[in-house]
Amino acid sequence: MAVRWATKGFIGVVVILLCACQDQDRQADVEPGESMAGGSTTTKVSGSNAFSMPGSNLTPMQRMDFSVGNAFFRNAWVAAGQSPANRSGVGPLLNTDSCQSCHIKDGRGHPPREGVLEPALSSLVRLSIPAREADAAIVQRAGSVAEPTYGGQLQDNAIAGHVAEGHVWLRYETHSVQLADGTQVELRKPVIEIRELGYGALHPETLTSLRVAPPMIGLGLLEAIDEADLRDNVKLQSKGGVSGRLNLVWDAAQNQTVVGRFGWKAGQPNLDQQNAGAFAGDMGLTSTLHPQDDCTARQPSCMSAPQGGQPEVSDAIMASVLFYTRNLAVPARRDHDKPEVLRGKAVFQDVGCAACHRPSYVTGAVEQAGLSGQTIYPYTDLLLHDMGDGLADGRPEFLADGREWRTPPLWGIGLTQAVNGHTQFLHDGRARNLLEAILWHGGEAQPVRDRVVALDADSRQALLRFLESL
Repeated sequence: MAVRWATKGFIGVVVILLCACQDQDRQADVEPGESMAGGSTTTKVSGSNAFSMPGSNLTPMQRMDFSVGNAFFRNAWVAAGQSPANRSGVGPLLNTDSCQSCHIKDGRGHPPREGVLEPALSSLVRLSIPAREADAAIVQRAGSVAEPTYGGQLQDNAIAGHVAEGHVWLRYETHSVQLADGTQVELRKPVIEIRELGYGALHPETLTSLRVAPPMIGLGLLEAIDEADLRDNVKLQSKGGVSGRLNLVWDAAQNQTVVGRFGWKAGQPNLDQQNAGAFAGDMGLTSTLHPQDDCTARQPSCMSAPQGGQPEVSDAIMASVLFYTRNLAVPARRDHDKPEVLRGKAVFQDVGCAACHRPSYVTGAVEQAGLSGQTIYPYTDLLLHDMGDGLADGRPEFLADGREWRTPPLWGIGLTQAVNGHTQFLHDGRARNLLEAILWHGGEAQPVRDRVVALDADSRQALLRFLESL
């Protein structure tokens, strides 16, 4: 059975149940323009700096604005009272002192080292406790109820004179999966403990979720996808046996609930709020949207620490960082027209991956003209899906429950090794390669995962080659 949709000139095919009749030698067609995954914003750079390039259609003046935003994103912030004054006020509790040290080269983070107590840098741990009926207003605005002593995020670093909240100690549990051709694949699942707690014991019902920093490319294009297209995804999937749904989250600027689309559980409505949340949670920096330091009442030294400004991240700097994060270009596809890649594209369609990893959109009309009307290939529906017990963190976030995750975009995934020197995927970096990432799919994605398990070795390799071309 095939589900077809048409959105602003785009026609896509999601093949849901073709396992019994699929032709494993079939090659998909080359679509006009699909090599330019970000439309006219696409960069041709494909080396170690592939995720750090400005959109190719920026004007010279816009490139200057991009460089200004890059400086605030890349350079370290300092403690209150230190120079430069326009980058002061970091901490006193924090994960890192610059955006770039989490999003290394604007790319994908990695989990902390196994069995080592040290700041995680490019990953973090979300914290919360189960919500009660009386917490409805808190959940409506924050998405979850923060752990009373440590807040919504473990800050494993601190400036001089202050004590870090704690450190993550990580180990892995492993099990093996046998593919249909007899290949054995070892999967690993992280188990974390929070040790060296600086402010007393955690709440006995604390929920934790390890998260690695996601890539920064194409975020402005994802923001420019019409909400109507996301709602169409829900309707079309419901007809094809898939039950993706929108997260509904709090927009602090509009003071209302809106559709979420950013973050591992689609817990942020837009890039400006996502950036403000990262400044507050990751770096301890205030902004208009986050006017208070990320301290709790049980951390008096944090509450009384000097400020670097009111707010510490000015509206002008927030605007510069917003422009930068909106305009990091998506790299062009590599080998998109090679026979093995086209065969892998057919396998991707036939086993059902495209049901959630929707290939393409035409972006809507937004304030920045260069992001409008672009035919893009992000391979995501931006919806929440039940991914099963194996990937569950047990921690809700707005409407997302403990088994649900937003479908991550796949564009640029084949350049992870070139940019970041590793291939650790999924929300907590447990998958050491793309095949492991697929094999962790459960819940709604279990049938698709099982079809991949049943593939012959050549078809499986073609599928991986297709993903590496994205």
